[in-house]
Amino acid sequence: MKTEPKQAFRSGFVAIVGRPNAGKSTLLNRYVGQKIAIVTSKPQTTRNRIQGIVNRPGGQIVFIDTPGLHKAESALGRQMMREVAAALEGIDVLLLMVDASRPFAGPDVYLLQRAKSFGGTTILALNKVDRLPKTQLLPLIAAYQKEYDFAAIVPISALKGTGCKELLDEIVRHLPEGAAHFPEDQVTDQPERFLAAELIREKAIEQTYHEVPHALAVVVEKFEESPKILRIYATLYVERDAQKKILIGSKGAMLKRIGTEARKELEALLGTKIFLETHVKVAPGWRDHPQRVRDLDWHVQLEALTEDQNEAQDEVEDEKE
Repeated sequence: MKTEPKQAFRSGFVAIVGRPNAGKSTLLNRYVGQKIAIVTSKPQTTRNRIQGIVNRPGGQIVFIDTPGLHKAESALGRQMMREVAAALEGIDVLLLMVDASRPFAGPDVYLLQRAKSFGGTTILALNKVDRLPKTQLLPLIAAYQKEYDFAAIVPISALKGTGCKELLDEIVRHLPEGAAHFPEDQVTDQPERFLAAELIREKAIEQTYHEVPHALAVVVEKFEESPKILRIYATLYVERDAQKKILIGSKGAMLKRIGTEARKELEALLGTKIFLETHVKVAPGWRDHPQRVRDLDWHVQLEALTEDQNEAQDEVEDEKE
């Protein structure tokens, strides 16, 4: 009996790029099988590159979720667009994601320009096709085919799962042969304290309105692990006193609600009992100050934390000597 030749293992990096609210984070969470990127109805929720690792027989895909492409009008906006540019460095496949239920507009032209400047394998995912009349789907695909020579165009619904398997198959098919980049049991490169900060921010965004979501940043000041409980101390930064009052609410009710919802989801995600303490501080105009934006970036926080830990370890070693 003739045996089928063994398929080569494929592994590589895939950047997901699209307009705000295109469904990038929803797709990433679906593929990973758990929440690693926060999802809200507010645009420009994702501010950093977030890697999600998907393992399947014969392949490993490292997805890089990116902030939504938009016109940067602040230091924060410019930092977010730098995150998108950095995500395109060294990738194997560019996954452009478009909200098929919205009319083709200027930002979509910008997306296509990104694909052309990338020049490598580019796949187009037409998301939210469940909201699109079936008679409009084929003309939409034809329109994009005229604009760029995509390796594939796949209609999907990241929320409902329609077409997501077909999209994943198409992505793996275009990855290079090679060994896995991460251990099989790893789903993200993000530290747990960053996930905690992002989940707290998600709950605050969901509960607030007007300018508060865009002016909000969350920093986990302490992350203390013990066998029985994880203690998290977080600070929510906003730009004005009025925003602080909204976040705290009458007699602290709003902040308590945000904390309770974040704690419950974190306990389910991390599988441990959590004590969560939150405070709100005002950092006037932080989004327009490059250094403040940098200070609130989780990569910088992690570097500072690592340096502190190394210094503490050196002090211990010195005392031993």
